[in-house]
Amino acid sequence: MVKFFNNLFNFIYPAVCPVCNDFVERHGMLCAKCWNDFNWISNPKCFKCGYPFPADLDLGPRPLCPHCATGECELDFIRSACVYDDVSKNIMLPFKHASNLKYGRLMSHAMINCLKDMDIKFDIVMPVPLAYKRLFKRGYNQATLLARPIAKYCNAILDVDSVSRKYRQDMGHKTTKERKINVKGVFVVKNKDAVKDKNILLVDDVMTSGATFYELNHVLRKAGAKSVCAVSFCRVVHAI
Repeated sequence: MVKFFNNLFNFIYPAVCPVCNDFVERHGMLCAKCWNDFNWISNPKCFKCGYPFPADLDLGPRPLCPHCATGECELDFIRSACVYDDVSKNIMLPFKHASNLKYGRLMSHAMINCLKDMDIKFDIVMPVPLAYKRLFKRGYNQATLLARPIAKYCNAILDVDSVSRKYRQDMGHKTTKERKINVKGVFVVKNKDAVKDKNILLVDDVMTSGATFYELNHVLRKAGAKSVCAVSFCRVVHAI
């Protein structure tokens, strides 16, 4: 019976590429052309923060970027599926700001793929919280939509309640220093017992400077978290 309804659904709503609408094998899947348009992050990359290195470099099994080599990245690791550019932002921005939720499945699946090389068991998957004022205006937290299938894949608890976020001015177009100042003190752990001694995976749509992940890591560690890692769909890549 389930197979019948699945076949009926696929007949009425055939699987198409969410970018160009060409037919594909499964819902949420990209066609080959659109897949190749993305700048997916693969090896070689920084083992800790996932910063992509030039493809022709042989840096060994666990290379570190200069920031991670000097201990600037306080998270256990960070991964991103692709580089933030004209292609990825045409998926991420409509999903985030214009309710184009059809992109969510491909984004979360890409994020799951980039976690597969990490040997760690997560207890909690935590979407980056959205301030209530912004949540009311937007109607949804895009990070939560991405985090649900990731939590299912990780067989982990989806935690949307243990940390709240104060409203602050939007961080778009701010410098790295301004972002760090803007996000300082913005997160509050409401349930310390829920995060104490837990391995936590943070989820967000884009990593720009890392300030949001770093501040969340700070408050969660202070509350007793055992480890804090992070994953995003795309990341801004600055020269280092």
